[in-house]
Amino acid sequence: MTGGATDLWGEWQKHGAQGISGAKALATELDRIAHQGGISSPVTTHRGLTARLRYPNSKPGRAILRAHGISTRLLRSWDRGSRPTRAKLEAVDRAYQDHRRANLVRSGALKRLLNNGGQGRRIEIYPVAQSRVDEKYRRPTLSERSVQARYIWDDLVDAWGRGDEDTLDEIWDDVITDLDSAYAAYAYVGSLGIGA
Repeated sequence: MTGGATDLWGEWQKHGAQGISGAKALATELDRIAHQGGISSPVTTHRGLTARLRYPNSKPGRAILRAHGISTRLLRSWDRGSRPTRAKLEAVDRAYQDHRRANLVRSGALKRLLNNGGQGRRIEIYPVAQSRVDEKYRRPTLSERSVQARYIWDDLVDAWGRGDEDTLDEIWDDVITDLDSAYAAYAYVGSLGIGA
């Protein structure tokens, strides 16, 4: 990945700062929001596994299961009493999350939630941890920041749905340019929180 916010701080990690790119933080936070509204029972329980296998009951859903190594034959063996391995349970959970992500993007539900009737959502920005950085290399005190983001959500959700980190990076660049002259210090962050 080149360009955008990730190039603003150069070798941000060179002296021991700990964090992730704003693009990765955006994707992680959207993953959290998407997961939050999904099936809460763990895949390791009968209820959680059954619900995850019932959810992708469509042609695209079954294709996602197959892509994760869950064949119709394997499902039949589970129906007959065979127990799924830990790896297969994790594959079912990943397939469920992928299918849910696709449905949230396709239906527009996530965009509506984040657009919030045109008001947008607040993004809380937690700076990188500099505790391991030698004093002479530390950035000036980085504080938590908060931005009310509007007009980014449709593009953000589409990029997240495609796994397009370059576009997420460009969007993050747009978000942080509104901070002030120290915006480059927020190209990498400790984490983000979206008030949704």
